[in-house]
Amino acid sequence: MNIVFLFSDEHTGTVMGNSGHPVVQTPHLDRLSENSYTFDNAYCNYPICTPSRLSMLTGQYPHQIDAWDLGAILDRQYKTWGDYLAKKGYETVLCGRTHFNGKDRFLGFSDRLLDDLPRWRHTSGRPPRRTVDARRGSNSHVTECGPGDHEHTRYDREVTDLAVDFLHRKATFPSDKPFLLYCGYMHPHFPLIAPSEFYSWYDPDTLELPDTWNEPLESQHPVIQHHRWAWRNDIPPPEDTVRCALASYYALVSSLDAQIGRILDAIDTSPLRGNTVVIYTSDHGEMAGSHGIWQKQCFYESAVKVPLMVRLPSGEIGRVAQNVSLIDVLPTLLDIVGLEKPTELPGESLIEIAGNQQHKTTRTVFSEYHHMGMLNAGYMLKRGDYKLCHYVGNQPQLFNVDIDPLENSDLALNPDYAEIRGTLEDALYEIVDPESEDARAKENQQMRR
Repeated sequence: MNIVFLFSDEHTGTVMGNSGHPVVQTPHLDRLSENSYTFDNAYCNYPICTPSRLSMLTGQYPHQIDAWDLGAILDRQYKTWGDYLAKKGYETVLCGRTHFNGKDRFLGFSDRLLDDLPRWRHTSGRPPRRTVDARRGSNSHVTECGPGDHEHTRYDREVTDLAVDFLHRKATFPSDKPFLLYCGYMHPHFPLIAPSEFYSWYDPDTLELPDTWNEPLESQHPVIQHHRWAWRNDIPPPEDTVRCALASYYALVSSLDAQIGRILDAIDTSPLRGNTVVIYTSDHGEMAGSHGIWQKQCFYESAVKVPLMVRLPSGEIGRVAQNVSLIDVLPTLLDIVGLEKPTELPGESLIEIAGNQQHKTTRTVFSEYHHMGMLNAGYMLKRGDYKLCHYVGNQPQLFNVDIDPLENSDLALNPDYAEIRGTLEDALYEIVDPESEDARAKENQQMRR
């Protein structure tokens, strides 16, 4: 069984036609969803690029592999997809965006068609500054927006060109050796410079802005206040800039969708359709103005919720409501290729989860954050519809995202929810000791500094 894994950067799980978004056009992802298991409650395990990716590739939580921040370099004692699938004779091929740090550009994979853009290849393992004065230089992640050409767009086209050529060769000259092809895209990651073709699909003047796009800083949780200040989101840009940025983000999603359509066409018009699994997801979301925040780096739904679809040649389909996360991808691959899951992996096969719907109210997902914008560690635990955000040294947040999907009503201090909060806190401590892992992260970052 071949596997094609499609991986975008910063695509929040609700910004697609198939997720019910009223404006965003994603015809190819919609087509993929119609023929897949589509997971409506999928989450990243760290809302920033490198730790999220390394966690997914190893199937372990970031704190388990010391993937504390954007500067993390994976210790090769931790096995990746490439290491595992090599045992089954797979050709494991990287093509495009991986955001690996360090000199090892393969991390257990057998080949690479295209590396990251040069400015994304970091070798030093430099840690972030987490002092009270640490701050992003500008808010260009919002203000640099609008139609135009950008190297990310050209890069994504090259990823697709190389991947399609690879798939054509595999279809034309079939081999007994199966393959895993990982296609990594830059879109819809900022800067929000979108191809004119797709920007024209969205009129900034008619877009509905998030209700909280200009939410007053002083009304928010103290951790969120500092987060906004550190990432230059404390003062909302003018409304016309926000509208342009939102239109650009939607256009970048549609541009990404077009590249995914090319990959799907290469598979579906060839013999590969009958023996190739297709998986699509993203490393984290994008706040896109909700709660006055752009980028990610927090635990609101728009930052941690990701799209996730698994298309099987057998034709099994369905919408899956259970909570899942990116650490479930590796157990899924092991399930597909017929390898037993090691006991140290906390995730489960998505295929098994899809066939076991009673997990809805009990399955737990976990995320964490040890980077700039939070002076102390933050952790998220979601079980059923309730989400706990635990902040070391500060009060938590608690939301019911079913009845409050925009997370405007913090229940953490409401005595009626004390029992639920206590249950979630107990579950969190079964996964992680928040204080000791916070100390380990800071010690590691200080050592690297």
